[in-house]
Amino acid sequence: MSITLNHRLADKMTEECGVFGIYAPGSDVARLTYYALYALQHRGQESAGIAVADGKTVRGDKGTGLVAEVFADTDRLKRLPGHIALGHVRHAGNCANRAVNAQPLVIRYRHGSLAIAHNGNLINGRHLRQQLETEGSIFQTTTDSEIIAHLVARSGEPELTTALKRSLPKVRGAYAFVLMTPEQLIGLRDPHGIRPLSLGKTPSGYVLASETCAFDTIGAEFVRDIEPGEMVTIDRNGLHFEKFAPAAPHAMCIFEFIYFARADSNLLGKNVHLVRKRLGRRLAAEHPVEADLVAGVPDSSLSVASGVAEQLGLPYEMGFNKNRYIGRTFIQPTPELRTLGVQLKLNPVRQIVAGKRVVIVDDSIVRGTTSRHIVEMLRKAGAREVHMRISSPPVIAPCCYGLEISSPTELIAARMSVDEIAANIGADSLGFLSEEGLLEAVDLPAEGFCQACFNGCYLVKADDQWDLDHNGCEKEREVQS
Repeated sequence: MSITLNHRLADKMTEECGVFGIYAPGSDVARLTYYALYALQHRGQESAGIAVADGKTVRGDKGTGLVAEVFADTDRLKRLPGHIALGHVRHAGNCANRAVNAQPLVIRYRHGSLAIAHNGNLINGRHLRQQLETEGSIFQTTTDSEIIAHLVARSGEPELTTALKRSLPKVRGAYAFVLMTPEQLIGLRDPHGIRPLSLGKTPSGYVLASETCAFDTIGAEFVRDIEPGEMVTIDRNGLHFEKFAPAAPHAMCIFEFIYFARADSNLLGKNVHLVRKRLGRRLAAEHPVEADLVAGVPDSSLSVASGVAEQLGLPYEMGFNKNRYIGRTFIQPTPELRTLGVQLKLNPVRQIVAGKRVVIVDDSIVRGTTSRHIVEMLRKAGAREVHMRISSPPVIAPCCYGLEISSPTELIAARMSVDEIAANIGADSLGFLSEEGLLEAVDLPAEGFCQACFNGCYLVKADDQWDLDHNGCEKEREVQS
């Protein structure tokens, strides 16, 4: 049995999913999708799947686990011939990690076959589901993606793009969808652009992905980001772009830069690694400290830690080694086993930290549990002082756009001051990056980002008649099986 670190145990904001699509006649699209999903694995580890179209039919294969686990038998890829493919890696989020929830969803309805892959969260998803069930719809999964399938089927429109334009105005929230019919690939982003989606080009066609690191893996060239409220259709006639929603304030989730995206990806024209280095330099300028070395918590904080070290003029060391061969995650039943899960995931390098004043850099503190374990491990390894620096502002409000934080009572920064948090986790000092410092380091207009988790300012208003609970967040919608 492998004991691993769950997203709740990890004390992290957790992203929903990674999506990928490719239209490339003459290419082995299933295998290219397989490689691309490897690059997107960090966005979801609960399940993986690939669907392929050959001009006549849509077929798929999926399962729970990592990409390498689901497709360990490479013959599964050989059974997916075609020239269009859709891929998905999933984080279970509020929905149960059941095999039926793995994506892409392959749907057959009166106008043909359809596959859907989704990243995000529909804020009014529970309301729409109840409405559709009242009208006779039968759901097989607990995912928001199936809601879109039902809306498309009930639109009565034989052409998918027309059906989507009729259906999408009914949904609210954060989403990046990639859909596939036997003959076309479609990608779209929500009107606010909360979730990322980019377009790339291969020698034989085009690709869509949550992050540009997937393009690098398969040798594709970045073309541009899909705009908020925009739909792109890719078929034998090439590319077709159109707006499906009126203009809305752009607000990509700023945690894409802080934590979610891989360091070698580019977002909004900015390299994630270089942005994180600037976050580190600004963090060190705001919270200087006398110390002997700087280390980062792998992986998202390594770039930040290098920036902190540069600004402070201190050595940048590998304070922790990360076990990269741990598979799927689950919550352990006792505190002792949860602590063991952290120790299996991260191991301090005793010879580096023993007797030293250590600045340890992480990207966020949500509940405080893992930060406490990290400080404890450094002290047990002999660190003389432990100074924690966080490359984001305090998380004081829950997220309703798909991140796994649903209640203010779970957020340590909503209940404690910075000094109280430092005492709670056992650190000698604690410093969070300011909102102003964050935006200065990203070097893009503040109005282009969602920062609700830092300031409680939501795009969704309470007077919108959606199925919302506190702070505009949808109630957990797990369906009992």
